Amino acid sequence: MKIYTLKTCDSCRKATKWLKEQGISFEEIAIRATPPSDSELQTALKNLNGDIKKLFNTSGQDYRVLNLKEKLPGLPEADALQLLAANGNLIKRPFLISGGKTLVGFKPDLWKSQLTEA
Repeated sequence: MKIYTLKTCDSCRKATKWLKEQGISFEEIAIRATPPSDSELQTALKNLNGDIKKLFNTSGQDYRVLNLKEKLPGLPEADALQLLAANGNLIKRPFLISGGKTLVGFKPDLWKSQLTEA
């Protein structure tokens, strides 16, 4: 299990704390230095039923600077994924991938149902 985080992100800190409390082992990766791969982003997109906007950190400065609110609806999926793979700041975090599962953003109830219940 890999979780992509940012040290200054409160949600990321809560997520890693929660994983530790649940006794779930994970590899923590700095999302800015090493963004998720194209294949990981594609898996996440499938898990989000193709809603690419859910992969984006829509409240982030990079999202606003690039005017993605206006551009994203008309942007081809491949181009949007390329933007995400090149800039970890654009990705909603924490970004967790475990096998074929991906979780974006920290929602404790969802994480519990996806990661701890068989």
